[in-house]
Amino acid sequence: MALAAENPELGSLVERNGIPPLWTRDPGFATMVHLILEQQVSLASADAAMRRLEDSIGPTDAEAFLTLSDEQLRSIGFSRQKAGYVRGVARGVLDGSIVFDDIGRMDDGNAIARLLEIRGVGPWTAACYLLFCLLRPDVWPSGDRALQVAVGRLDGLPDVPDVAATNRRATDWIPYRSVAARILWHEYLGGGAEERIARSGR
Repeated sequence: MALAAENPELGSLVERNGIPPLWTRDPGFATMVHLILEQQVSLASADAAMRRLEDSIGPTDAEAFLTLSDEQLRSIGFSRQKAGYVRGVARGVLDGSIVFDDIGRMDDGNAIARLLEIRGVGPWTAACYLLFCLLRPDVWPSGDRALQVAVGRLDGLPDVPDVAATNRRATDWIPYRSVAARILWHEYLGGGAEERIARSGR
């Protein structure tokens, strides 16, 4: 792993924990729903809501999602705000204004810019989509609490660094910030390769 070889501090994490898993998700509407559910809640809570959604409508597609009432969405685990966000994404998919296949063919900057045009999608969600779905090598999920904690541990800091400080630290790992994020998530999990990753803000 070239990044670990060039950055001894990351290399020590790989030596201790092994090469991190290539956590992936399928590109498209269902993953965007899942990422929106994961905003600012625990993974367990978001996963449980996603399972209830799948139990209600089967494979998660835009048309099926729009059949659900406010009451049904609340019972599944959607806040009013997140229900509105996902309904907007669903309508965009159906009217052709959001085409995930087209986004997947864009370069990083244009793909993130397009995702940020979607109501409810912020920098963290956009970066996670590129990292997990499109497997882009140099994106950084700004605002990810687990990464902040892991960077603090890496640098032996007495306190968890804030978002700005963590983002500045990540510039040391350009053009492989996605790889660094995977190494740091693996460290945060204590080398727990079976766990799935994605957490924190919009």
